[in-house]
Amino acid sequence: MYTQMIVLALLLFNSAVAFAQSKVSGLVTDKTGEPLIGVNVLEKGTTNGMITDIDGKFVLNVAKGKTLVFSYVGYKTQEVIVNGATLKVVLEDDTETLEEVVVIGYGSMSRKDVTSSITTVKADQLNKGVFTDAGSMLQGKVTGLTVTTTGDPNGSPSMTLRGASSLRSGAMSPYYVIDGIPGVDISMVAPDDIESIDVLRDATATAIYGSKAANGVIIVTTKKGKKNQERVNVTYSGYVAFDKALKTLDMASAEDIRNYVQKNNIDYMYDGGSNTNWQDEVMQTALSHNHNLSINGGGQKTTYMASVTIVKREGVVTGSKMDRANFRSLVSTKVLKDKLELSVGVNSMFGKNIGVPMGNEGASVLDAMNYFNPTLPIRQDDGDWSHGDGSSNYNPLSLIYEDKSQTEWKRNQILAKATLNVLDGLTWNANYSYNNTQRTYSAYHSHKTQIIDKDGNVSPSMNGVAQRSTYFGHSQTFETYGNFDKTFNDIHKVGLMAGFSWEETVNNDGFGVSVHNFFDDQLGWNNLTYAGMIDGPHKVESGTIETIRNISFYGRANYSFNGRYMLQATIRRDGSSVFGKDHQWGTFPSVSVAWNITEENFMKNQRLFDTLKLRTGYGVSGNAMGFGAYSAVATYGSTSKYDNGYVMLGATKLANPDLKWESTGMFNVGIDFGLLGGRLSGNVEYYIKKTKDLIWDYPVSSYLYPFGTIAANVGKITNKGIEFSLTAIPVKTKHFNWTSTLNLSHNKNTVDKLSNELYKTSTFSQGDPMVAGVSANGWTQRVMEGEPLGTFYTYEWAGTDADGVSVYYTRDANGNRDGGTTRAPEYKDRTITGCAQPKLNLGWNNSFTYKNFSVSAFLTGVFGHDVYNGLRAHYTAPDFFAGGKNVLKEFIYERDAKDTGSNIPSDRFIEDGSYVRLQSLSVGYTFDKFNDWINNLQLYVTMNNVFTITGYKGLDPEVNLGGIDPGVDYRWSTYPHTRTIMIGTKINF
Repeated sequence: MYTQMIVLALLLFNSAVAFAQSKVSGLVTDKTGEPLIGVNVLEKGTTNGMITDIDGKFVLNVAKGKTLVFSYVGYKTQEVIVNGATLKVVLEDDTETLEEVVVIGYGSMSRKDVTSSITTVKADQLNKGVFTDAGSMLQGKVTGLTVTTTGDPNGSPSMTLRGASSLRSGAMSPYYVIDGIPGVDISMVAPDDIESIDVLRDATATAIYGSKAANGVIIVTTKKGKKNQERVNVTYSGYVAFDKALKTLDMASAEDIRNYVQKNNIDYMYDGGSNTNWQDEVMQTALSHNHNLSINGGGQKTTYMASVTIVKREGVVTGSKMDRANFRSLVSTKVLKDKLELSVGVNSMFGKNIGVPMGNEGASVLDAMNYFNPTLPIRQDDGDWSHGDGSSNYNPLSLIYEDKSQTEWKRNQILAKATLNVLDGLTWNANYSYNNTQRTYSAYHSHKTQIIDKDGNVSPSMNGVAQRSTYFGHSQTFETYGNFDKTFNDIHKVGLMAGFSWEETVNNDGFGVSVHNFFDDQLGWNNLTYAGMIDGPHKVESGTIETIRNISFYGRANYSFNGRYMLQATIRRDGSSVFGKDHQWGTFPSVSVAWNITEENFMKNQRLFDTLKLRTGYGVSGNAMGFGAYSAVATYGSTSKYDNGYVMLGATKLANPDLKWESTGMFNVGIDFGLLGGRLSGNVEYYIKKTKDLIWDYPVSSYLYPFGTIAANVGKITNKGIEFSLTAIPVKTKHFNWTSTLNLSHNKNTVDKLSNELYKTSTFSQGDPMVAGVSANGWTQRVMEGEPLGTFYTYEWAGTDADGVSVYYTRDANGNRDGGTTRAPEYKDRTITGCAQPKLNLGWNNSFTYKNFSVSAFLTGVFGHDVYNGLRAHYTAPDFFAGGKNVLKEFIYERDAKDTGSNIPSDRFIEDGSYVRLQSLSVGYTFDKFNDWINNLQLYVTMNNVFTITGYKGLDPEVNLGGIDPGVDYRWSTYPHTRTIMIGTKINF
């Protein structure tokens, strides 16, 4: 009886459960009634869920009274209690997402209203690593932006946006704007203080910055205080990192050399009887650490923030390191019934760069650790450093410990801002910034130095040499501009901006001196009065103080009709004191339009696109970067010196009253798209970028001019390219998300013109890796009309002849092969043998989150370009080995001992520089609500340069791709890239 009752009760319970767990079907739409595909539907507090189908429908077993959570990208998350068998859910737009604000220069606007090419990278999307420059954090993140990093703790990345558009090495980097203040040095901002970076990529976006924007504009927005905070927010972030060289060259060992000498019966007089691996002696595991402490908060009217960052970074080359301290602060408050907001800030940077010698005549640690003979000991029997035979042959440890140098930087900035809300939609802004800088360089060559100075003096005989120099500078910037933004009748959105800018920069104010003959090396450069000799007027260094002024008038107009059609026009009128008196003013206009196709009525019923926008525009930007106050005027200075103390004065530069800025016109067309409720989005861009009036120093007749060259605007360069970016969210559930972002870009560079009727030159020879045994015409590249920058112009290696000696193809007067070969090629036998311009740049990031775990993997790649392996050319030179220096094992085991002409500039050393690299791999975990006083705590481990796939035989395929000699691997400045392991934390109190 009891058994029957229990069975009956169980049956009734199961029926009740089955009734309670009834099926619920539903439809999810947006506010217009359109079904939403892929909406995540989840029973609250469980893993019971699904996503809506192509018709926006779902079916789920859910008990009555339970809560369903609906979440979708671009819409607000909504909770609905189940009270019946059917549901209809309408999701509201997440206006914060849809109205993403983009900084456009002197203002901001909604992303959907943007008509230009602008990429925004948020702080959590920036590269993680031991970085001291924001440029490295952008590598692979922005289509069209080519960033080449360096392992040197005192180095800076090379950055080129949409191809090189200048022939001047100091005028190829993008222009930085930090918190609305133009021209601020990026070292003033610690990476931890960055909120977001906006990269203005086309001229319709950059033209508002006029004469300094031809290479693109990078706008950095830093973190600020927040209003109505219940508590003071304190955040600590820090890491410790360990670096090891990613790769070293496969140099011959002492045993390799001895076997080679014995095998080839060579009379070798340089064997010192030891076995030293100089790379191991020079390289170290570098330790770096970074600490950032920030405080921010605010009430209803006043906000504040302050941060301190301390970074100490060692290089993998012993003796190289960098110390830096950054301080930032900003206080903002509202007065006049909240109509006027006032802000004041103080920012400072104190840095010390400690380097090792990196000269190009053998006096480079990076070079000497490879070439110094491994049969020599570290020290001689008397305790002194071992010496190499011949010239330019230095013990690398001697260079590290006996030839020291450091550069100290001090930069300070005071800024003030005011924003007045004049009336609804109209604001007026005024910004003022004062910056001062000081750079002090110090160097000391001890009694034991092996370096020979440029005058041929052996420094040991000078009993210690000290050098010190100090330079000062300051700048002021004042800008005032008004913004009017108003929407009329809910369909006409109008934006107007007008402003004025004034800048003054004073720099190059300083001097330096060199002294020698010290009693000992105890004080080094710290007390120059201890020296017995001052090295005369020719060793007195002096700057010529320069004052540069710029004033500008600028304006912008935006119009949007019903969110469908957008128009933007800008104009800037710039005046600069650095140019010729008749060319000090320039005008930089732009116009762009956009069409939001998905806002059209005929697109309302389609279910494929959430966003589809077509953009096009044309603009003109200038390039006044890298000019001094005396660029356009004649200068005179010392041309020779006499023993009686007198000097000869003469012309050192010619005047050119017609000198003006280079200008770049760019046409851009792009398509922005979004599908599946934001689960898939991206854009495609095509551009044509033409730069004219390129400046170069042209030779002129010494019969007509007192100096041999003159700077003139002559050249033209064209860059054409296509860019593609795609962001996908393949998986999005309650606990697991996967986001993937892909960037691809292709650029074609062409030098169109180098000469005109007044100034003529056929070519510019570039890229001399200074290979041993090549005393003249060692250059590897030629800048010439019709070809891109980075065109290799060398001999063609034809192998070896019957005697094992290298031979090269010969060419006729027309430049065609004539069927012959020679051991001694002539100038006419050179030809185009490669190009350093990449055909494709790639950046691919994948981020995964599972509950509180996060994993990210970032791949970069550069494809379709050539690199001249200057290291391999030099370290396999027969003259090198014959002079007692070390060589690559390739020379020992693969070269014929009789091949004495193998290292002249040829395609033998031009290699495919393509590579793909797992740039970073990061794993993290976040503890939420850690305790009463720690809000959350994040721990992470990041590895940089995890692996590289390449066929390049040099140290690293990531060589400098900027400047006018891209793709040449110079041995004296090729600082090894490193593999880094970072262990870090971020704590929010």
